[in-house]
Amino acid sequence: MTYQFRNSGIINQGTMNISGTAIGDGAMVVQHGSPQDRGNRRVELGVITVKSLEARAVVDILRLRRERIETTDFYCGTVADQGEQVRVAMIQNMEQGQRSTIPAFEWLKEVFRPAVVALVGIGGGFHPDIPMGDVAIATRAVYYDLRKETKHGIQRRGQERETSAAVIRAVNSFFVEHGEPARFRGDHAEFQASPCIIGTGDAVIKDAESEIRKYLKQYNDKISVVDMEAGGLTQAFHERRNPAEMVGWVVVRGVSDHADENKNDALQVTAARHAAQVLRALIPYLPYRT
Repeated sequence: MTYQFRNSGIINQGTMNISGTAIGDGAMVVQHGSPQDRGNRRVELGVITVKSLEARAVVDILRLRRERIETTDFYCGTVADQGEQVRVAMIQNMEQGQRSTIPAFEWLKEVFRPAVVALVGIGGGFHPDIPMGDVAIATRAVYYDLRKETKHGIQRRGQERETSAAVIRAVNSFFVEHGEPARFRGDHAEFQASPCIIGTGDAVIKDAESEIRKYLKQYNDKISVVDMEAGGLTQAFHERRNPAEMVGWVVVRGVSDHADENKNDALQVTAARHAAQVLRALIPYLPYRT
């Protein structure tokens, strides 16, 4: 944040240490944001991305601009919503995984106090539930990496988190008005967006016969997308201080692979852009007031 002070004339009595001084008519002092600025810039929507291509897609489609606060770069802007302006701030994780998502959430919360946080980017789909290039919107997440290892094998203990009723109702309204699945036109082809439950953990899945895939299907057959960050977001939100300041979270994932042996990076840019496009369409429906 930048402050501007204008001064006309100066009086000094005694000995003083003076900094940031301007003398003369119209003189100006410019001071950049300080740690005291934190929490004074509330936005309606906070966005977390992981890969640079995911961040690029959100920046392009929401038309955000880079803003450095202390030593951290955020991307900020406003999105028009039926005559109102929805303020958006985005942060990119330092690395993949649940652990990096938690401090990213904390940075957003401390500096911008967003009402809703969206985790946006790419994920792996369980074929044939959601084709590659399509987008999943999740309001429930199942963390699959809690487990007990015994001599008879691994016993997994899924942990489920659900966002607030306000966000669930908002996503439901989105699908009422856009259809289920919702249909979109991308840069090169049409794609669809569907509601889902997301499976989340620390493992990269690249096997159609993976034990994790089998476990998730058994846990809930509506789990159709997996990622490595939603568990961190949902746990950080669950344990947040001052619960009344935040409304909820949502996960928007473009399917870039089928979490099997054919997994590659070919469709990541397309899937990331589709996810950002769906986020843009979802923004008018999200609840920004507690």
